[in-house]
Amino acid sequence: MISWIKACDAKTLNNGEMIDFDFEEKKILISKVNNKIFATDRICTHAYADLSTGFVNEDETTVTCPLHMSRFNLETGMPENLPAEVPLKTYKVEIREGWVYILI
Repeated sequence: MISWIKACDAKTLNNGEMIDFDFEEKKILISKVNNKIFATDRICTHAYADLSTGFVNEDETTVTCPLHMSRFNLETGMPENLPAEVPLKTYKVEIREGWVYILI
């Protein structure tokens, strides 16, 4: 079933920050870059690593995996360098009454 899930208070997320969010079996990364909020899967597609422990590259709108340094585009989920080759799943995001909602 597809539905909008209330994830976090939009005011608590500053530019260049990431937070982790779990919903049922999904592990989601919520990031804010250049005043835009993104939601992707949180686990690297190359090897099991939590991207919330990596870092956001604001100039490139990417997140870097802390394990093998693969970068993923936060808008598309596409890997931008090896060793990752499989994209992250991305989720639609809406801000409603100051809250971040994710379409799952």
